[in-house]
Amino acid sequence: MSNTYDCSIDSELLTGMRLARTSLGRGELVVIPTDTVYGIAADAFNPGAVQRLLDAKGRTRQQPPPVLVSGTDTLTALASVVPELVTRLVEAFWPGGLTVVLPAQPSLAWDLGDTDGTVALRMPDNEIALELLRESGPLAVSSANTTGLPPAETAASALEMLGESVEVYLDAGDGKSVPSTIIDATALTVEDGTATILRDGVISREQLREVLGDRLADDV
Repeated sequence: MSNTYDCSIDSELLTGMRLARTSLGRGELVVIPTDTVYGIAADAFNPGAVQRLLDAKGRTRQQPPPVLVSGTDTLTALASVVPELVTRLVEAFWPGGLTVVLPAQPSLAWDLGDTDGTVALRMPDNEIALELLRESGPLAVSSANTTGLPPAETAASALEMLGESVEVYLDAGDGKSVPSTIIDATALTVEDGTATILRDGVISREQLREVLGDRLADDV
């Protein structure tokens, strides 16, 4: 049976966080608040848990989830190369609503799906999410909804869509309706390569252009 914990109540927050950590360690799924929409989370290094996440959302391996991290040190551990421009993006927009796709460390013992050797990374600006990340390590996190339905802005709407597939729901009130901006920065690893916006979100093209200049590909 799934359990929902009201994070505005200290006793429920403590219990919810403890059970969330335990559930993630057992390969189960947890719904967490972020600075954008609610997310469905799994241990990024547990292939079975990641597959359960994809199954819960009704996704295939061709739609691998992003990975949330607790800081830039984890970014450099998970990405095989971090171009200077990506470092500048992270300094400007992390923690926050920017997801960056980079080449993944080839030695990582994980299976996020068909990633073509890349990983999408983000540091959320939400203390509950960050505390869980610091304690549990990197988490595969996708928007807490079933495919084809709008991302959940509340824990209750996530529960309605995902039900018993999730072990613990952490309720931190209303989230935002706009997801993170996703940018493919893999081409920034080569001279004169440009980054491409894969999904528009809370970080605007104009904000990205201020950092990247002409290294941001034009909208097509």
